Amino acid sequence: MTEAGDRLIQAAKEAIAIARGEADPATYVLHVPPEVDVKRIRQRKRMSQTRFASCYGLNVSRLRDWEQRRSKPDSAARAYLIVIDREPEAVDRALAAD
Repeated sequence: MTEAGDRLIQAAKEAIAIARGEADPATYVLHVPPEVDVKRIRQRKRMSQTRFASCYGLNVSRLRDWEQRRSKPDSAARAYLIVIDREPEAVDRALAAD
């Protein structure tokens, strides 16, 4: 597994421990950058706006607004977009139909 994959697994374990009350959430540090280049992320996946939005459960109008900088994704959307960019296979596995 990749180093990033190992970090994601460790982060998931920490999140579970926090949710169970077994760990202090103050000890977990997460950095979400204030801006992400949404268009670059989509283009790296070689997808149209419509396909990207459909594959990742995003609203295509909102995606267009982000790309044209009429609005900015909130912190949760930025984090999701970063994971799509850095660990696309993990996202694809997680979203695959059973």
